[in-house]
Parts: sequence; C-alpha cells; structure tokens
Amino acid sequence: MNPQAITDQLVTDLQRLRFGRPVTHVYNPLVYARRSYDEYWRRYGGPPKEVVLLGMNPGPWGMAQTGIPFGEVAAVKTWLGIEKEVDHPPCEHPKRPVTGFACTRSEVSGRRLWGWAARTFGTPKEFFRRFFVVNYCPLLFMEASGRNRTPDFLPVAERRPLLAACDRALARSMEHLGPRWVIGVGKFAEERAREALAGLDLRVGCILHPSPASPQANQDWEGRVNAQLRDLGILS
Repeated sequence: MNPQAITDQLVTDLQRLRFGRPVTHVYNPLVYARRSYDEYWRRYGGPPKEVVLLGMNPGPWGMAQTGIPFGEVAAVKTWLGIEKEVDHPPCEHPKRPVTGFACTRSEVSGRRLWGWAARTFGTPKEFFRRFFVVNYCPLLFMEASGRNRTPDFLPVAERRPLLAACDRALARSMEHLGPRWVIGVGKFAEERAREALAGLDLRVGCILHPSPASPQANQDWEGRVNAQLRDLGILS
C-alpha cells in the first residue's frame, strides 16, 4: 500500500472508535492537517529508508498544530520547509486551540528532535536520505482540564482496538519504507514496534524520549541520543 492509502485506511479504522471519560476531546491531525501530512510524506518519505524513528502520539503544540510528527511549528516551517493550511478538529478544547502554523507555542520535544537532526545532518536531504520520523498513534487525547492522556493510560477496552489499528498501519508503513531499523522514541513506541513488526525483517531499538517531563532528557538529551545511536551502530 502507498502512504496515502495507508493513511486513508487508518483514518477509517479510527473513526469507528469511541473514547470515554476522563478523555473528553480527541484530535486527529490526519484529518484536519492532512495537507501538510501528505506533503511531508511526498517530500521526504520516499523509500527505502535505513532508520525510522517512531514516536508515540501527537503533542498539543506539535503534530496537533502542523500535522507533522514532532512537528514543532518553527522547525517544520524553517527546516522542513512545509507550511500548509490547517483546518480545525470538529470538537476543539478551549485550552488547546488549533491555530496551525500561526501557533506561537513551541513544543520542546519537537524542537529537540528536529534541532538534533539539523545539527547532526545539516540539511533535510542528508537526514531523510537515511532517516524518517513517524508517530505510532495519530490521535491526541485530552481530559476536561486540557491535560494529555497518552494511549498507554486508556482503559483496556478502548486501548485494544486502538492498538490493533495502529499496529496494522505501522506494519504497512514499514513494508513500504523497508527500513533496517525501527527506533522507538521512548519505551512505549519500542514495545509497540516489537509487537507490531515481529514478522518483518528489521531490528528494533530505543532512544530516550525528548520530553521535558523526563529528567534525563533535560540533561544533554542530544548527547545521550547520539551515544545510544552510536551503541546501536547507526551513527559513527
């Protein structure tokens, strides 16, 4: 399947799912930010890739705004060179408005990840020659307060069909990209990759997630990740 067909099927599968409290709002940027998501794949997702970095799910000031995994607005506009019109989710949380590329908030995780890519590889062409970045789950879950609820904290009855749909999409995407490595950005993504991709001829690893909620990530995240990738033999 090509990327557009994979995305179409994932959107269809996710539309059937329902989530209850404490989740009150669910955003799917594959729907309202589809223009930039498709452009990201068109411009940078040509196979084969050597390494795919796998995130967990969107952040409110990253992919939820731009449609790009770890999509901190400034990085997407200035380094990736993507800026498309973004619509609104059907039910918008008042504390988490979607303003697309007009968003002035900076997402730390995305700033760190794309900043590392820029400093390590220089240009998008050099980075995407070997690497690609995707998210395992495209949905952002929020509670009434605006607090994020990550997929691993959903009730089992809601989590099981969500993971099944995301597993299928991940496997199809990796079959298209043909990587040697899938690197989970954080333990959750690594665990899902190991389960969803068990039948494919690739290797799975893990790097530290760049979230500021992680004390380790706030102490030279870039240096730690470079060391982890060197230990895996991915960076020289």
